[in-house]
Amino acid sequence: MIPLGFLDFGLKDLIETAIIAVAIFYMYRWIRGSFAVPAFFGIIIIFAVNALVSVLGLSTINFILRRVTDVGILAVIIIFQPEIRKLLYNLGQNTRFDKIFAQKESDSVIDEVIEAVKIMSRAKTGALIVFAKTATMHDLVDAGIKVDAKVSSKLLTTIFQKDTPLHDGAVIIRSDRIVAASCYLPISQNPNISSTFGTRHRAALGISESSNVLVIVVSEETGRISVARSGSLVSGMTIQKLRSEMEQHLTDKNSASEEVGFSKSAS
Repeated sequence: MIPLGFLDFGLKDLIETAIIAVAIFYMYRWIRGSFAVPAFFGIIIIFAVNALVSVLGLSTINFILRRVTDVGILAVIIIFQPEIRKLLYNLGQNTRFDKIFAQKESDSVIDEVIEAVKIMSRAKTGALIVFAKTATMHDLVDAGIKVDAKVSSKLLTTIFQKDTPLHDGAVIIRSDRIVAASCYLPISQNPNISSTFGTRHRAALGISESSNVLVIVVSEETGRISVARSGSLVSGMTIQKLRSEMEQHLTDKNSASEEVGFSKSAS
């Protein structure tokens, strides 16, 4: 124990002080720049005034402030609701269980898409499938036909059948859901694109130039499978290579070097 005036300050107190300091520091970083900062200071002022009027014996004001502080916890939850939700979401995303479930989810999506691509490639059914990050590409989704269905090979092959009204355009997938179909993507203006590539390939390249997406294209003429990402297009993909690219994208394992090494091909 270390005597500090009338206080005995030991190792346990030092650890507790350090934990509280770190918590306050990260709380400040968490709410910095948001509406929560002035609201937080407002709550502190209310408690400080309440303590002051208690000392001064101002009973009426003290009674009013006590009624306010009685619902303080509920008020804090309401005021900081967006920040609390964001914190809990981030905590949930970083848990081991979340990663296990996310891995199982992505494996299921990959299997279903691979099965659909194999069927459409053999039948030479044109297809355009976009894997978007969470809460992105709202404008394209809104302009398409909302689907909101679990990813399945049967649904994908049905959508891209020529006699269905949704076959033209792209399907957009987020997580394990097909969120929209018949979405029209921006066409790439890259003058170096091979003339052998049609509208689907140019659209796949166009959206990959402006968004962090992975796009799968099945050629209607040849059944050839292509993948667009980061403004590059690879054609003539094998199923094994396609699975590898999907696993990298969906599990966020792709590094900067892999992005640079994603080469162009017109084969």
